[in-house]
Amino acid sequence: MVNKSVKLYRGLQGVYFDRTRTTFIDGGNGILEYRGYNIHDLAEKSTFEEVSYLLIHGDLPNREQLDTFNDSLKEARNLPEQIFSIIDEIKNSHPMDVLRTAVSALASFDEDRENNTIEGTIKKGIRLTSQIPTIVMAHYNIRNGNTPIEPNQNLNHAGNFLYMLNGEIPSQQTINLMDKDFILHADHGSNASAFTARVVASTNADIHGAITAGIAALSGPSHGGAAENVMQMAKEIESPEKAESYVKTLLANRERVMGFGHRVYRSEDPRARHLKEGVKRLSAEVGQPQWYQILVAVQKAMSPYSRRGIHVNVDFFAGVIYYLSGIPQDLFAP
Repeated sequence: MVNKSVKLYRGLQGVYFDRTRTTFIDGGNGILEYRGYNIHDLAEKSTFEEVSYLLIHGDLPNREQLDTFNDSLKEARNLPEQIFSIIDEIKNSHPMDVLRTAVSALASFDEDRENNTIEGTIKKGIRLTSQIPTIVMAHYNIRNGNTPIEPNQNLNHAGNFLYMLNGEIPSQQTINLMDKDFILHADHGSNASAFTARVVASTNADIHGAITAGIAALSGPSHGGAAENVMQMAKEIESPEKAESYVKTLLANRERVMGFGHRVYRSEDPRARHLKEGVKRLSAEVGQPQWYQILVAVQKAMSPYSRRGIHVNVDFFAGVIYYLSGIPQDLFAP
């Protein structure tokens, strides 16, 4: 018999289950910090590599530590040949399914596969940080009938990710913007995928198992599909002049406007502002200013709802950045 007197916390909202020094979020005031560093300072003054080191080790690296960390990341970019074979076998699957399968398979080839100490887990985590972009872009090229592009060791993490798309070195502005995007998405407390990975890790499963589970959670459209949905919305709107009527139609039909609202933030998502300016510059650089103009028009149409705590979130601008960088929409979540 169901006990209806028990209070349920849907989505674990308002439930505290652990303490962390990694990320601090104040949703009411729009504050996000990694290891005590404000996200605004990190987004404007740091790099993804520095922030990764910060999240792992607890403080920003000095020059020697950063050089060593960068070397570790670059050394791990290549994949075992067997992984390319697996990707080829399932090339017609969705990119998230391919990524989940390839990450799981990597556990069998990792040199530290039996080492689940903290040190061993960190080593494997660093390798996965570099291998995942290679998996995503290898699958993209294989499914299009092309040979995977080897990593470019002269580029940083963000630049190499974009380079492996088509073998062309992107503009420095595009690299910098993607680097900023990676920083802003590096961690966000216990969202669905992070919580899933933590549950698996709590059983003393290895990091490949935990990350595989996290990817499975991220593949759900309610979690990882927001940026893709925003871009699709922008395409449907077509021009800034049509934005207001499009938004009104959605709201009249009680449908969501993609890229607005957040389970945590009741004020502006602090990450969004850093991508808004980037979209403006990048859309002008590639000669497609309409995408920025459409987003601004949608934001204006939604402005009355800010009083209800409905603001743009980080995904509102991220999707257009990916699109203008040449990334296909079904690769937005990975």
